[in-house]
Amino acid sequence: MGKVYERIDGRLREFVEAQPMFFVATAPLAGDGHVNLSPKGGADTFAVFDELTVAYLDLGGSHAETIAHLRENGRITLMWCAFAGAPKIVRVHGRGEAVFRDDTRFPGLLARFAKPSQPSVRAVIVVTAEKISDSCGYKVPFLEHVGDRALHGEYFGRKSEDEFAAYCASKEFNGVSIDGLPGLPLPLPVLPSPAPDGQPAVGAVATGLADQ
Repeated sequence: MGKVYERIDGRLREFVEAQPMFFVATAPLAGDGHVNLSPKGGADTFAVFDELTVAYLDLGGSHAETIAHLRENGRITLMWCAFAGAPKIVRVHGRGEAVFRDDTRFPGLLARFAKPSQPSVRAVIVVTAEKISDSCGYKVPFLEHVGDRALHGEYFGRKSEDEFAAYCASKEFNGVSIDGLPGLPLPLPVLPSPAPDGQPAVGAVATGLADQ
């Protein structure tokens, strides 16, 4: 039987941090707009910042639907499934913000990930939880995780910053969503230097979301 939680801690945090992938769902406000659902893989792209705040790295690709929806309305749901061990599904419903490279908070947020220097980081997506729940997942199949694909890192790792910026600008649905909403800011802001020790990050993000 499913439960609702007040925070992401203890076994709940251990569960989401242990999963090799998760799913992200967003939608525009327009009734005829396209709902977006994206798989996200790689443990080094996800982080639990505190009991109500999680984040993941938005990496290079041909679309920016999640970013566009968050810029318009902030609604987001993250979901994790247990493909091994006891059956379990965890969802975090909340408000999200895309923190871009030219935001003063970006270096401090990036530094909180296990691999902040990986190529093609376009933004940090920060999610403040409003509802946290789990369910049984009895019909989720057993799947074996044999490892992360190296293709994404290899492909974008060969590109210079200028080449990556050109790639982002060349894709039709990076600057705008498939529904015409503003997406990734173009030209892509320059990747900043690493944040100095002690730079504030999460508190500033959380305050900004609360004021929306």
